[in-house]
Amino acid sequence: MLNKLSCGLAITIVCALGLSFGTITLADQKADTARQLQQRGDILSLEQIIDLAVAVKQGQILETDLERDDGRYVYELEILDSRGQVWELELDAQTGEFLELENED
Repeated sequence: MLNKLSCGLAITIVCALGLSFGTITLADQKADTARQLQQRGDILSLEQIIDLAVAVKQGQILETDLERDDGRYVYELEILDSRGQVWELELDAQTGEFLELENED
């Protein structure tokens, strides 16, 4: 028979696994949506966005995200510069237009 600690641990593990699988599914859905939007010509490819981003702010891209903001798609990129500072850069996903650059530190 399981004691209370074992039961609690088992429930925690099951919940954590459920959350992990949910996150993977959400990431897969976002990737599928981005792929469909890019194939239809509604947004630029990630490669094009990265080229535009490094023209605005040099550095290592840590993370990219496609968001819907005020009725349009926006790429948000986190960039680590040569001085160790992290920046968030926003570009219009359809046109590549520069929208915002903000220091995250």
